[in-house]
Amino acid sequence: MQVAMIGLGRMGMNMARRLLEKGHTVVAYNRTTRKTEDLAREGAVAAHALEDLADLLDAPRAVWMMIPAGSAVDEHLERLRGILSPGDILVDGGNSFYKDSRRRARVAEAAGIHYVDAGVSGGIWGRSEGYCLMLGGPREAVHRLEPLLRSLAPEEGFIHCGESGAGHFVKMIHNGIEYAMMQSYAEGFELMEASSYAKDLDYGRLSHVWNRGSVIRSWLLELLERAFSEDPDLSNIQGNVEDSGEGRWCVRHAVEAGVPSPVIATSLFERYRSRQENTFSNRIVAALRKEFGGHAVKMAGGKD
Repeated sequence: MQVAMIGLGRMGMNMARRLLEKGHTVVAYNRTTRKTEDLAREGAVAAHALEDLADLLDAPRAVWMMIPAGSAVDEHLERLRGILSPGDILVDGGNSFYKDSRRRARVAEAAGIHYVDAGVSGGIWGRSEGYCLMLGGPREAVHRLEPLLRSLAPEEGFIHCGESGAGHFVKMIHNGIEYAMMQSYAEGFELMEASSYAKDLDYGRLSHVWNRGSVIRSWLLELLERAFSEDPDLSNIQGNVEDSGEGRWCVRHAVEAGVPSPVIATSLFERYRSRQENTFSNRIVAALRKEFGGHAVKMAGGKD
């Protein structure tokens, strides 16, 4: 299947590579042309301007955006409305706020363009392991995208969540749960670090053992094992944990819906605290974000 990939950052580049490996035709566009040329050398078709997409894809077209949430999405949507044709599909695979996705779907629909919001999880490991995909928008459009979805996701790894905004809404909740899970592991390991047994504990080995039949086994724990194997006490990084928006939106929705979500809320507030205190638990959360998403961390000594 043909698809254009707009945005060749950590996620977009690896998603495009996975699609190429699965035999799809990928038309690549990035604001900086170097990444476009890099992917073209791997078999993609280079688009040096958004306006080229209409000529490089057969109608009806599929265009997938992997760009930062916010104004950049609105700017691309406005430009693409004048480039794409009725019946084409535009996918927003970034971490956009679900209410923005509903609004954008109405704007696209006025031009006859199907707008699909796609929550994408998998981080830097998605290229080899596959991406978990949560999709909102017209069922017909999602059905047409299935050849791409089956190639991007592992087996049974994608779902149509409902009307416009549903994909990004579910991804927002997913990330709230992720915040809470990481915070739980972080606090548990800090409790051990504060005990008299800490001097004899190998946290990397313990993480490995817990992943052998324990009820708290998980991929996050596998990544924690990896982080400890590289830096046993995580002393090389600072416990400064950023947040990219989804946790805030999740807590905001909890307030609006009147649903008590104290664990997710606390995990968000702990990230704020992490920018003031360099605790062991915060270093664990920072290390986990680096392991699964390739997010930048502040190294000991103040360097990024």
